[in-house]
Amino acid sequence: MSEPKAVILAQFGGPEELIQAAKKTREAGYKKFDCHSPYPIHGMDQAMGLKRSPLGYIIGIMGGIGLVSALGLQYWTSAVEYPLIISGKPFFSYQAFIPVTFAITVLFAAFGAFFGMLHLNRLPKLFDIRFNSETFGKVSDGGFFVSVESTDSKFDQSETTAFLQSIGASEVEFVEDKA
Repeated sequence: MSEPKAVILAQFGGPEELIQAAKKTREAGYKKFDCHSPYPIHGMDQAMGLKRSPLGYIIGIMGGIGLVSALGLQYWTSAVEYPLIISGKPFFSYQAFIPVTFAITVLFAAFGAFFGMLHLNRLPKLFDIRFNSETFGKVSDGGFFVSVESTDSKFDQSETTAFLQSIGASEVEFVEDKA
């Protein structure tokens, strides 16, 4: 996915206004837009029309791989490679393997969560074009923004600016890549 060469930032007064702006932006046909706020806002995913995250599936698959790997390794070492009869127990006495299997399952699931989040969020990302804006610094302590990327098929600087002003933006700024 290519990085945008420009974005239009629109500032809104609060979380309710930002949710309404996200709905109207989605309904207007914009696809490459994002909403920025100093804290998570309940209902923003639905307002933006985002699909459910695949992270849960990634974590479940990684946990399953951890489970199968732990059981497989313990079975192989105790029943195939180095079989010992201890106290008359069978070679594969799975009850003794549960603590290690649980720990490895959780470990693999945690790795899946960590690396899955990095991949899905396209991190690490050391620079974003929005950082060229002085106004965007407010997002960390009380600013609510909608940004529309220039790579959006519906993007037109004047029309998009007028649209964002019409839905209640208090300030609209065009930010270009300085490089």
